[in-house]
Amino acid sequence: MTPARSPRDRGGAGARARAARAAAPGEATPATDAADDAPPALVADWLAYVAKERNLAPNTVKAYTADLARFTAFCAQQARGAAWELATVDRAVIRAFLGHLNRAGLERRSIARTLSAVRGFYRWLQREEHVAANPARAVRSPKLPKHLPAHLDRGTMDTLLQAAATRAMEGRFVDVRNLAMLELFYATGMRLGELHALSRGDVDLVSLRVKARGKGRKERIIPFGQAARLALVNYESRRDELLRRIGPGASRDAWFLNPRGQRLSVRGIQLAMTGLLALVDAPDGASTHALRHTFATHLLDAGAELRAVQELLGHASVSTTQIYTHTSIERLRQAYAKAHPRA
Repeated sequence: MTPARSPRDRGGAGARARAARAAAPGEATPATDAADDAPPALVADWLAYVAKERNLAPNTVKAYTADLARFTAFCAQQARGAAWELATVDRAVIRAFLGHLNRAGLERRSIARTLSAVRGFYRWLQREEHVAANPARAVRSPKLPKHLPAHLDRGTMDTLLQAAATRAMEGRFVDVRNLAMLELFYATGMRLGELHALSRGDVDLVSLRVKARGKGRKERIIPFGQAARLALVNYESRRDELLRRIGPGASRDAWFLNPRGQRLSVRGIQLAMTGLLALVDAPDGASTHALRHTFATHLLDAGAELRAVQELLGHASVSTTQIYTHTSIERLRQAYAKAHPRA
């Protein structure tokens, strides 16, 4: 059995996505039973929708793909070999699915993201009139543990910047580049993927600002200061020397390059930053993302408005930014406990 197809379905986004797949040259249409094909086909339609029309980040789409694969596999297992329909899934099935994920050992954060994917999928199914209601809407998400983000205090950050600057003074391309990346991370709070994607035209060394492409491919302009500018100017000089030496085979558009003249990979950036973090007394498990946390925490500690920090970080909701206020409050509590005689 397959879900009933309404007139809206035949003319909606789901039908357009299926037609596009059917019309793709060189692809054969598998001769499978409609009941077996319906749920995976609709999942593919939704994934195409969130990728192309909602512009979700590729990593998010990849995660949702895995989440919906788990969900449809669970539904098929519950059907015990019989045909099943998305329209017959109710809240009890989804709650059983979450229990299944918990028993499988998934972390609460992963379970919450999976539930979010199922909710979004059914919201789209309801809008496209494949189902009458969204059974995931009333299912409560698991309560997530509150982890304060790891960050470096002002003294440790200053020591880190000085250590990177000392290395860069020797003039090696890699060290000059790594200092520029560190200064830019700390000056802007950019995400790892945003810094990796930077192109030459995104960095304005005159007006002291950089264009970042964040989640959902949203662009934002972030200012930076003179310290970052100096590091970037020095790196640009070494970058130009490298491009002249390598010649036409180099990547002239990418901003941060490896010694072979190609765009520096995400892994390469991570290794460079963790190598620098190992030089100082950084918090346990501190990674490249800790530099983003450090940027936000230091701004709020210095009195920056929460909304301004939200804009700089590219957060869609101010509630995401509020975790950094918790970091500041926790540090105040620790200072109070150490210093106050009646604490």
